[in-house]
Amino acid sequence: MNSIVTERDEVMLARIEGDDRVFEVSFGAIEPTDVTLRFLRDGERVGSIYNDDGTDRTMARLTTGREGSDFIGIEVPKEFVAKLLDAATEAGRVTDEAAAEGYRIRVL
Repeated sequence: MNSIVTERDEVMLARIEGDDRVFEVSFGAIEPTDVTLRFLRDGERVGSIYNDDGTDRTMARLTTGREGSDFIGIEVPKEFVAKLLDAATEAGRVTDEAAAEGYRIRVL
């Protein structure tokens, strides 16, 4: 899978692409909890990465503006999640670094 995590146009851009999936999100900050990373843009939640029911799977989810569909979700590799969290931390875009470390321990 090809992935990129970079700063672009004053936001972070994270994208992963494989034969069977594409996930892309732009965000200003990540708000970590015990098992979730929430993507925030202009103070609004635009998506998240979460641990699926305590399994080894990590799922990415984007909120949509489409009627009848409130989100789109796909499984993403933990390596991508770690890369994304590292880049956001280095760029100062994590709202709570202690919570981010807790997330690393529990999920990654």
